[in-house]
Amino acid sequence: MKKIFFLGECMLELRAIDESTLNQSFAGDVYNSAVYLKRCFNSINSAIVTALGTDAISQKMRHCFVQEQLGTQLVFAHSDKVPGVYYIETDDQGERSFTYWRNDSAARKVIDFYNPTVIDELASGDMLFFSGISLAVIEPDTRAIFWQSIHTLKAAGVKVVFDPNYRARLWQSVEETKQQYALAFQCADITLPGVEDLHALYGVDSVEDVLAHLSDYDINEVVIKNGPESVLTMVDGQLQRHTITPVDNVVDTTSAGDAFNGVYLGARLSGLPVCEAVSKAAKAAAVVIQQPGAITAKAVFNQAMADS
Repeated sequence: MKKIFFLGECMLELRAIDESTLNQSFAGDVYNSAVYLKRCFNSINSAIVTALGTDAISQKMRHCFVQEQLGTQLVFAHSDKVPGVYYIETDDQGERSFTYWRNDSAARKVIDFYNPTVIDELASGDMLFFSGISLAVIEPDTRAIFWQSIHTLKAAGVKVVFDPNYRARLWQSVEETKQQYALAFQCADITLPGVEDLHALYGVDSVEDVLAHLSDYDINEVVIKNGPESVLTMVDGQLQRHTITPVDNVVDTTSAGDAFNGVYLGARLSGLPVCEAVSKAAKAAAVVIQQPGAITAKAVFNQAMADS
């Protein structure tokens, strides 16, 4: 069985139903990707690497992981921390805005739990996925340990996957972000950047600009997302442009890129060619943005994917 680990943070998501009612769920970029991968490719072992607390919300979150059939062997319990929280609002076009409470979340301490046994477990996987948010959340004084583990895993044959997913408010400075992203691109076997994310950091304006920027790195598989317009891939030196059919009924764009990432990686782990992986991933993203919240109800998602 193929195995992929998703390193990062899952949070409590609060979304307004009306002026006095909030819907509670769980979400986070790498968690969302892990969920959608598993839903589309049940034969792949999709596992979360994170830290929760010992509180009731953490217990509910862990139970949710199990319900989604995600591996929890590397979900750690911190004795005095709790998960982060965010509140989400969407406008009439489905664009979202967030308010976060995550500065002291348990996930910031995940690298504190690393030891030889944990590294051995990670080395048993085929891929390790992390994002720019994962990097930002990791406490700066533990990043050296993180990067050492990445080099160990690469030496063991694990493919390293990086999605830049830039959130300026999580970083102390643009310079810090660029330094960490350079390390990530140097290690990455696969990267899944969005034009919007890299525009904010490097001033790139197109998929071609992003590809040119990444040409300085030895990345075998580059998948560049440009919103609803297109996807450009460069895999094994072969350039392909993929047309994406826009969605008319956009309800909530939260997690569109996350769904794309998870389903694309699941397709590639399953041996599908790049064009089929992009097509299936784009369909998953299209389903997700027509529903509220980061995680679409399982029955709704599965039926929509079957219909597509």
